[in-house]
Amino acid sequence: MRIGFIGLGVMGAPIAARLARAGHTVKVNDLRRSDVPGVAWADSAAAAVGDAELAFTSLPGPVEVEAVATQIGPGLARGAAWFDLTTNSPACVRRVHAALEARGVQFLDAPVSGGREGAHSGKLALWVGGDEATYRRHESVLRLIGDQPIYVGPIGAGSVAKLAHNCASFTVQTALAEIFTLGVKAGVEPLSLFKAIRQGATGRKRTFDRLAEQFLPGQYDPPGFALRLAHKDLSLALELAREVDVPMQVAQVAMREFEEAMRRGWGERDSRTPMLLQEERAGVAPRVPPEKLKEALD
Repeated sequence: MRIGFIGLGVMGAPIAARLARAGHTVKVNDLRRSDVPGVAWADSAAAAVGDAELAFTSLPGPVEVEAVATQIGPGLARGAAWFDLTTNSPACVRRVHAALEARGVQFLDAPVSGGREGAHSGKLALWVGGDEATYRRHESVLRLIGDQPIYVGPIGAGSVAKLAHNCASFTVQTALAEIFTLGVKAGVEPLSLFKAIRQGATGRKRTFDRLAEQFLPGQYDPPGFALRLAHKDLSLALELAREVDVPMQVAQVAMREFEEAMRRGWGERDSRTPMLLQEERAGVAPRVPPEKLKEALD
């Protein structure tokens, strides 16, 4: 397949090389010339996609994607597809999609997750939004880039999933910084604390798998662990933090949620009932039938 690839940064260069190694004819372009094994250099973004059946971009963000769209959009042939691997704005990808769809070109957002190592090894997740038939038609090529491509939904859905994932990652790392500074300052050696926490209920499960227990099915009764007991534990942790002078900004936010849930009389319900407060504020309840969750986990 003839592929045009624009953006040869930390992720783009190894991905383009993987496509070339698989036997595809790959033309590349970037602001800075880069030597990528097996590919042909094009002097412009438009030249890279001039005769391409399939285009990929791997760029810093929305500004760069829209700039490239003005350069390559007019040159993409009717029936071609463009997968944007950038972590992008849903609004941006929807604008680009609308402009290209009118010309018979399918634009899909397909942000990746797995970092530099994954780009080299092919162990990447790709979250794709856009025309499902186009995704299915090119899935074999996407599997050369990453071992876990998934069709998420209409245009923009891939970007929404990627932003939600990264927001979760950065929030969790902020919370982990708090609890490790608490544990170490309170007297536990860091490696011992790491080992101990990994052996607990949260440590033994993948982070998002636990959402299938109460939150996604909306089942908080009977409790797996009562809110009143969780409130007691969080109170003791914050009491310890005050004793050893460790600020706990994220935990304080959690405590405010727990206190509101307790005021609502949810003490004998599951410890995850405070999550209902955010649903209430956002005006959305993310529900999935238990049988569908089981299929996803299996």
